Amino acid sequence: MSSFWSLWITILTIVVIAGCFILLKVVSKNTTGVEEGESMGHSFDGIEEINNPLPKWWSYMFYVTIVFGVVYLALYPGLGNFQGLLGWTSSNQSVRNLEESKLAVETAAKEGRWVQYDQEVKSADEKFGPIFKAYADTPLEELVNNEEALKVGGRLFLQNCAQCHGSDARGSKGFPNLTDGDWLYGGELETIKASIMNGRHGMMPPKGGLPIEDSEVKGLAEYVLKLSGRDHDEALAAQGQGSFMKGCFACHGMDGTGNKMMGAPNLTNNIWLYGGSRGAIEQSITQGRSGVMPAWKDMLGEEKVHVISAYVYSLSNK
Repeated sequence: MSSFWSLWITILTIVVIAGCFILLKVVSKNTTGVEEGESMGHSFDGIEEINNPLPKWWSYMFYVTIVFGVVYLALYPGLGNFQGLLGWTSSNQSVRNLEESKLAVETAAKEGRWVQYDQEVKSADEKFGPIFKAYADTPLEELVNNEEALKVGGRLFLQNCAQCHGSDARGSKGFPNLTDGDWLYGGELETIKASIMNGRHGMMPPKGGLPIEDSEVKGLAEYVLKLSGRDHDEALAAQGQGSFMKGCFACHGMDGTGNKMMGAPNLTNNIWLYGGSRGAIEQSITQGRSGVMPAWKDMLGEEKVHVISAYVYSLSNK
């Protein structure tokens, strides 16, 4: 916030609080010239106006709110750029990445500043840390049968993974469905954990980085449709098979069943990450695809990833 707006807000706030106090003092005094409890000489529809003072409880309550407001603004941020005497902040809002966040937490602790979010995280770690430690010491093969652990994993999934994979884990275009049993890198327990821990970066360059001409794209798309058992143009598919053999097989396999070591998708099962229409397949061939899943080992830690891995595995292995 600029100095001008900081000063403007500070002055405006002080004037309003002072104005409320002065107004309360003024209206608390009898300046009418009429004794309290006496008639003001006015009558409306048979209702006579009496010179009664403000109720004491109301006045005292108003004074209390004014005092509370002054103390609050002195202790906590609120007056422009003034940070308050307690050094309290809700969170480290200037951080842009995990490294800066960790540094900000350490700096706040050294300077004795009270960062509410940091304190809540610390309290949560102290309370729930032993629970996650117990889960982490349990082999994944056993954890997938622990209903309570799976409920915890489900909540962690909703908090951290649902933004991409959906609350039902069925994904969307460009984000894998985790419930169908189709895995680019393998669906074994340890493989799933490795994917979450270290992240994945799947990349297919335009035309696979191969000497494939634009005129060959349609034929190649028809061959891919043939591999997945869908309606296709047989003549174009035959031409596309030749294009496929220029090098696509190096990742997708000679029979198109993919390669989990490389994260190359199976082209024969009619499951499509980016869409299975002719247009979508041609676009994938022409422009390539690049999908990134971030690594969660530093964000969540291995103990929580361990629980999420069991939950994700359970989605396709009921």
